[in-house]
Amino acid sequence: MRAVSKALGAILTASALTGLGTAAAFAATTTDAATATATSNAGFAYGTDSWPTSVTGTSPYFEPVIGGHYSGYIGMAGNWARTEGCKTGNFLAWSPTNSAQANVNFTKYGGGIGTGVYWYMGGPGVDPHYNGTTTEARVWGELQAERTLTAVKTLKVTYPVLWEDIELPGIEPATDNGWNSVYSSPCSEHVVKSSVPADVDRAEVNGYANYITAHSKYKVGVYSSAPVWTSIFGTGTDSLLPNTYEWTYLPETSNTSAKPSGWCLAGGKTCAQFFGGQTSSSKYALMWQWSGGGGITNRYGFDFDQIDVARLK
Repeated sequence: MRAVSKALGAILTASALTGLGTAAAFAATTTDAATATATSNAGFAYGTDSWPTSVTGTSPYFEPVIGGHYSGYIGMAGNWARTEGCKTGNFLAWSPTNSAQANVNFTKYGGGIGTGVYWYMGGPGVDPHYNGTTTEARVWGELQAERTLTAVKTLKVTYPVLWEDIELPGIEPATDNGWNSVYSSPCSEHVVKSSVPADVDRAEVNGYANYITAHSKYKVGVYSSAPVWTSIFGTGTDSLLPNTYEWTYLPETSNTSAKPSGWCLAGGKTCAQFFGGQTSSSKYALMWQWSGGGGITNRYGFDFDQIDVARLK
């Protein structure tokens, strides 16, 4: 997802998920489907996120460009800058068409995950009530969680993990989304302090997660990358994510022909890198945005994702 390229990039009950193996049944009558079955490995599925994508087929649907079943769409449920009324950075990367297509494949044909969502998080530094305390950061996280659950009620979400999008987008009104700097007001674009303590950042993340799990049936995950995560939370206790689902966007490629098999791109030398002390072998490693986000675009302008469907079965 990252920043505007996807803008980033949540969710329902794990028992509703089905493996990629069941998806093969609905595809057997088409050439595209046969190719998809041959080129994808058990337990993994292809999807897209954020901005609208030209999905192919007419029920069942297929992944654009790279082929295979269209097995998931992850869209932006909301954006802190939007809810704060900022004139810049207030985009909403959501495609109702892609969501509907993914849900048809999931509900009608038993393939993939359907629709998931993420919330484009504002860090403590864009909290209108920032005072440097972990208590206020927690409240700011809870408020964004409450807004997430409100937004989800209007969407047809089928995936059980709600994603906290934590990134440094490089765009106004806050180029770091308030994770590493404090702004005079959420939309001011004016930095008044060039650091935010890691424990304050983490208090917000925990506040969001605790509110979601206490007020809904959703689980919580984090979308980020290893270098971004470390720049915000450091390498100490506040950086550790031992029991949290993850969606990474590194490494990435502009070469869409290098589509992944499992957690590695074709050739097996470039593999997904998770963060917060987790690796791809963890049961909490769920998604990899392997092309289109993180600042490295492809010629199609789409965000492509590799999804481990089996881990939430």
